[in-house]
Amino acid sequence: MEFRPCIDLHDGRVKQIVGSTLDDSNTRAVETNFESEYEPAWYAKMYQADGLTGGHVIMLGQGNDTAARNALQAYPGGLQVGGGINAANALEWLDAGASQVIVTSWVFVDGKLDMARLEQLVVLVNKERLVLDLSCRSRDGKYYIVTDRWQTFTSMEVNAATLNELSSYCSEFLIHAVDVEGKQAGIDKELIAIMADSCDIPTVYAGGVRSMADIELIGQAGINRIDFTVGSALDIFGGTLPYRQVVEYCS
Repeated sequence: MEFRPCIDLHDGRVKQIVGSTLDDSNTRAVETNFESEYEPAWYAKMYQADGLTGGHVIMLGQGNDTAARNALQAYPGGLQVGGGINAANALEWLDAGASQVIVTSWVFVDGKLDMARLEQLVVLVNKERLVLDLSCRSRDGKYYIVTDRWQTFTSMEVNAATLNELSSYCSEFLIHAVDVEGKQAGIDKELIAIMADSCDIPTVYAGGVRSMADIELIGQAGINRIDFTVGSALDIFGGTLPYRQVVEYCS
């Protein structure tokens, strides 16, 4: 089990927001937990100094390209990038210093997986440089992948069949438990158990972590097979959970 650091960008700034409040319509306010005084590169350099790899830079909406590039240039090859990635710009982001590109919405059309688009990406960037974001929300007792800033339910369930099928198209999965994302309300142990039972490639869980006890629960529910990221709870993002303690625990 490894700690994967994050740099979430909104309006060009490092922020921590409640993911379920973000959409492209601008009809409601985004609920922000924290906005940093530091530039993205500051965080990238810290992660590099601490030997943390496989972290992710997530662009939440428009206006984040410059900030993301600055982070990637500060830690070349050490961070993944996601948010609006598609076949037209994937190579550009890899050239900018990303280790992998993270993709969700672009490979879904009208709520269904578009295999032609997924295969196009694999040919373009190679599966080893592709991460599939299968972030999901619960509905009727099942977990369904959500797209478009986590607002649109797809028809694809996060289960053993889906994870087994998609594992041959990418190097790893990133899965946010959207219902608890940004709320520090505790982790989704049921989702983590599904991930641990079904994933045979590296997989990162995100959502709800609020304490070291939650991190220990991820290890237990995930049989130490599932990596994790922490956002709002960390002291570097305005929370109370010491970043240094998390780094030392996982090292």
